Amino acid sequence: MFLFAASALEKVQTIPPATWLKLGIAIAALIAVVVILRTVAKMNKILLGVVVFVVVTVFFFSWVYNRNEPRWMTPIVEKIAPFFPSAGSYSNKQSR
Repeated sequence: MFLFAASALEKVQTIPPATWLKLGIAIAALIAVVVILRTVAKMNKILLGVVVFVVVTVFFFSWVYNRNEPRWMTPIVEKIAPFFPSAGSYSNKQSR
């Protein structure tokens, strides 16, 4: 039994510190998500809906304006982008 524990301890010591840091960050993020979800579960659902709507809208219009959307959103953003201003549109109008 002690032989198994000693070999496991040797293997753990060979893991680089950067891996331990990433693992610690992942565990802290998981704990934060659980705490946030428990808090959200107690919230007023209408207020939660408004907050989610505002956050999604800000992200979406940021993607449309800067054209830095995720690859899976590109077909949707390409269809909607002509109706909204983009980051380069003002400088293009000024140079004419």
